[in-house]
Amino acid sequence: MENVIAVGLILPEVTKTVAEEHLEELTKLIESAGAHVSATLLSKRSAPDAAMYVGKGKAEEIKALAAEHNAQLIVFDDDLTPAQVRNLEKFMGPQTRVIDRSALILDIFSTRARTRESRTQVELAMLEYQLPRLKRAWSHLERQAGSSGSGGAGGGARRGVGETQLELDKRIVRTRIARLKEELEKIEKQRNTQRKSRETAFTVALVGYTNAGKSTLFNRLTKGDTVAVDQLFATLDSKTQRIAHDMPRETVIADTVGFIRKLPHHLVASFRSTMEEAVAADLVLHVIDASHPQYDEQREIGTEVLKELGVDTANVIEVYNKVDRLNEQFDMRRRDTVAVSALTGKNIDRLVEMIRMRERAGGQHLQLEIPHSESRLMARLHEVAEVYEQSSNDSGMVVNAWVPQDSVHLFAPYVQSRVSTERRAS
Repeated sequence: MENVIAVGLILPEVTKTVAEEHLEELTKLIESAGAHVSATLLSKRSAPDAAMYVGKGKAEEIKALAAEHNAQLIVFDDDLTPAQVRNLEKFMGPQTRVIDRSALILDIFSTRARTRESRTQVELAMLEYQLPRLKRAWSHLERQAGSSGSGGAGGGARRGVGETQLELDKRIVRTRIARLKEELEKIEKQRNTQRKSRETAFTVALVGYTNAGKSTLFNRLTKGDTVAVDQLFATLDSKTQRIAHDMPRETVIADTVGFIRKLPHHLVASFRSTMEEAVAADLVLHVIDASHPQYDEQREIGTEVLKELGVDTANVIEVYNKVDRLNEQFDMRRRDTVAVSALTGKNIDRLVEMIRMRERAGGQHLQLEIPHSESRLMARLHEVAEVYEQSSNDSGMVVNAWVPQDSVHLFAPYVQSRVSTERRAS
């Protein structure tokens, strides 16, 4: 197992407590990647050092820590410029690699991606991250050119070889990026087709901070077997499955990739198609780990992401999960919230009823009389509606049913009366 040193900065706009929390999360990310954090270091500065991010003094301290703990990797909590990485690695020596949080997350994503879509998204994000850093790969050519002196045909020719190879390499990467974007567009069209095929269904998207318990809740609601482990980014691939409860209409649950602070913007862009499940959903369950010390900050991060995606807040229910870990009653100060334990099943029935109420609010409770000759329409009614009562007379079938709003027009000629959703719910 690789030994790692985790490094963070305390800047004027960040308190020491917040910086410590961010470094703790970085530690969990490193552990999720299968490495061991041997030591952590926080440095206070008015601004990042342009050359080595932490300054030469702290860089020497990090180098000593790496030697003491035999660390092969140093991970910084914020993005580093290509020059900072190059300077730090040169300073640390050839046995020690330097990466930032974005590179770490990309590495985790690359090992967890399973579907064609997520693999394509991860490769695209990695190439866009690496493109401005490609110069490092060809620095040996620059050194070769420099060794022949600044003048002379030999030096100029060698320098030209290096530049030509670098430009060729960049061109190959840009071509691959363009092809991956085309591939994602095709996948997105297929996803849209799949969404249209289930337009009659009521869709519920699970979103939230990574490790909030979305996959466990997904399994609880669907009786599924999605991987659910105590690990950051255990799930990358969006999954959709029918809910395992009696509902007014066909209801499907969609699990999505988790949010995290300081998520690389390339990943945000690449995974936008996956997050479109939340935009297209009839209802969004924002899952929040109620047992986490920074649950409110994680809630705000999730809320901000949903806002950026254009999700209507009226379509969101906040689900405070993992209440089984709390010693006291969780205090919910907002409307449209519920506290549950996806692990033990506590209050899941309350959450399911909230989903039912949202579904019923999107339809009408009708008294219908459908002629016997309309057998196909009767069959359609049973497909899309929740039928409460049904009887037969000489004219046709008398039906008491809840009908989703987008299907009401199909049965409009046979409506005898309408009953409010409130009356039915009561």
